[in-house]
This record gives sequence, C-alpha cells and structure tokens, in this order.
Amino acid sequence: MKICMLFEGSYPHITGGVSTWAQMLIKNISGHEFMLYSIGAESKLQGKFKYDLPLNVLSVQELFLDKILEGKGRYGKRYKLSTVARKSLKELIAGTDIDWEPIFHMVKNKTITNSLDFFMSIDFFDILRQAYSERFSTVPFTDFFWTIRSMLLPLFYLIQHPLPEADLYHSASNGYTGFMGALAKYMYKKPFLLTEHGIYSREREEEIIKSNWVSGRFKDLWINFFKNISKMVYERADGVYTLFEKNKDIEIELGCPGDKIEIVPNGIYVQEFNHIKPPVENSGINIGSITRIAPIKDIKTMLQSFNIVKKTIKDAKLFIMGPTDDDKDYFNECKQLVKRLKLEDVIFTGRIDIKEYIGKMDMLLLTSISEGQPFVILEAFAASRPFISTDVGGCSELLYGRDDGLGRAGIIAPMMNNSKIANAMIKLCRDDGLRREMGNNGRKRVEKYYTAENCVESYKKIYESFG
Repeated sequence: MKICMLFEGSYPHITGGVSTWAQMLIKNISGHEFMLYSIGAESKLQGKFKYDLPLNVLSVQELFLDKILEGKGRYGKRYKLSTVARKSLKELIAGTDIDWEPIFHMVKNKTITNSLDFFMSIDFFDILRQAYSERFSTVPFTDFFWTIRSMLLPLFYLIQHPLPEADLYHSASNGYTGFMGALAKYMYKKPFLLTEHGIYSREREEEIIKSNWVSGRFKDLWINFFKNISKMVYERADGVYTLFEKNKDIEIELGCPGDKIEIVPNGIYVQEFNHIKPPVENSGINIGSITRIAPIKDIKTMLQSFNIVKKTIKDAKLFIMGPTDDDKDYFNECKQLVKRLKLEDVIFTGRIDIKEYIGKMDMLLLTSISEGQPFVILEAFAASRPFISTDVGGCSELLYGRDDGLGRAGIIAPMMNNSKIANAMIKLCRDDGLRREMGNNGRKRVEKYYTAENCVESYKKIYESFG
C-alpha cells in the first residue's frame, strides 16, 4: 500500500513530538511505502531534514508558505463560477456554515490555476463586497479586504499543489494538512485518516487571541476560519485518532462524530532506557527539561520558577536540553532573562543525546502552554525519573494515571504559575524517597500503557483495515 502522510510545521524539518511519532511509525511499519507531503513556513528549510528518512519513503513534497510572496497575478480576470460556488466562497469568507462540495468541485475541475489571479479578479472582489455589506460593514473595507486575502491565500496556494495519488491519506494534524487530506479523498476516492496530537483549532484560537498581528473583530474571523476547516475535516475523515480521553471529548465538542474517534496513545521503546542507572546521590540536584526553545514551551516561566528554587535549593541546576534555532529571537530573550535575573546554574545544552543526559537528571520538567502527549514524559518514565508538568494536553493523565492503581509519577502545576511550579520542584528536591517512588510509578505506567510496539501495531491494524 502507498500511504501519503501529511505534515504541517513538523516532520521532517522540525524535531518534536509529532516528528518523533512519524519517524517511529514509518520506520517500523513494514510492507507499506510512504510519500510525505510537508507544509512549512519558510523555504530556507527546503531539503534540510532533521531525520534520516527510512528506506520505505518514496518521495517528499515540500511546500513553504513564504513562496506565496514570490507569486505574480494579473488584475481583472473573470471566472465562470456557478451560483453555488459563489455562495460557498461567500460562506468561507464570512465564517458561516460552509458547503465545501462546490469548492472541492472547483479544485477538481481546475477552475482556479493561479491563486493570485483569483484574489485580484473581479469575481473575488464581487463576492468579497457582498459578504462585507451583509456582515462586516461597520469595519473599514480596506482592512477587511486585506484580512480576508491573507486568511485565504495560503489555502488557495496549497490547492494549486495537489497531493500525489496514493492508496490512503493520513494527516498528522487538522488544519491545512487536514484540508488537503480531505481534498485528496474527494479527488482520488481513497480513504483519509486524521491523527490529532493536539487540538489544532484550539491551538490556533489561543495563538490568535494572544496575537498582535490581527485585531478586533477580525480575530473572530480567523478563529471561525480554522474551526470551519477542522469541522469539515472531522466530517470527511474515515477515521480520527487521538492520544487521550480529554482530546476525544474536545473533538466531539468541536463537531467530530464520536463513533469515528479511536484513542491510540504514543509509545516509546522502553528497553532502550534499561541501561540508565539511578541518579548519583550527594552531587546536587539536576533538573532537566528536554524541549525546544520556543514560546509555546514557555521557557521564561521555567526560568522565573527556577529563580525561586535557587533561593532555597542552592545546589540545584537547570539543564534546558534541546534545539535553540527554532526561534532565535525567543532564545535570545531567554538568555537576556537569565542575565537580568542574575540566575546561576542554568545550562542551555543545545541538541543532545537524550539517553546520555537523562540519566544525569534527578527530575524532568515541562512548563508548556500547549502539549499533546509529550514523548519526553514517556522517556523520563522509562528512565524512572519523576516529572513536573503544567496542566496541559494529556500530561495529567500521564502523571496521575486514569485510576490504574499505579500511583503518581510526578506533580502537575498550573501553567504560567511561577510559585506553584517552583514549589513542585522544591518538594521533589527535598524528598529523595518521593523522587524514587514517583520514578518507579512512571516506569510501571510506561511499560503497561505506552510502548512503541503497541502504537505501531495499532496503526498497522488501522492501515490494514482500509487496505
């Protein structure tokens, strides 16, 4: 079977949970061939893969949204759009319930071959003006025009670059790649599967609310745009797979039929951590965070929390382990914060071999504002290390279990709460016995519920059921 896997902002250009999952899956599912369709933000990443691609990867199609700026269009073109197509496009602009069938039909018939031509056409202007007069006449038209153009242009740019024909399409997220997977199902009449590690529309909503690049009523426009795409993807997917119960509940709330959803947890090869020994006693307290240096990981809260810890636990050290080049501006801001706080014993290691460093840690830490089911927690468990995490995604389910009788494997703290995150670290710093107990509980939990073997076998059966 030829399987086309779709990624946005992750594999194979960016490290992280989705990419770790993808590499594990593709590498260990034999008997199938894979084609990768990868959407990124910046074309400087073209061809720069962070992973050695498995031999069963046939091709990689890379699309970068900054390439939109290089395109050219001409004003005044006319399109033969049906009444239902015009209505669907107006619904897409207005953020109301959308009939996607006419839009997909337009794509299949190659009605629009150049997205910039379309956005500079008389037809688009007429549809836009009608939507404006019906729902948005209280805002300046020029602001409305440029907002809608920037909102829709990436989607129509992707439409110009169709997916290769495959036997099955599997998107690793909702949103743009989910849209393209649903479109491929329409065009090729082949099954389409969706795996959500985090909830795409919720993550975009949080990002938009906090943003300063869109303001006022236009924030609702953007939020509804992503919600409408996500709802359509849920409806058209043949199967929806997520990592834990809380995600499933949110997907149902957002319009996904509950009978489509199956929970398939992440997993790791636990035996690869068997060589890691208990921490060396009387050598200070090492706190580690295996993470990208990016705003969504909220490294600044981590540093401010550790600043509180240092006032009490003098021999504590914080190792922030992971790539620093994802967001260089944010990394520089973090270094400046360390300097401003006069904070000692903070080490940015850059990229490291996790298995080499994790054994030196007494506990692991995440202060993210959004997560799915982090692999780093599973890795800490495999190494019998306790974990402190903010209450995001499936972290509380990992640390506290779901009435599995195995006990707590760490401490959950509210996100962006310096004092409570610091108190959790201090508590574990002071209690070696509690660290060992929680570490052992984590090891038992990962062995029972979160192995790579189980995850891979689950997806093998899923693929075979659609083969």
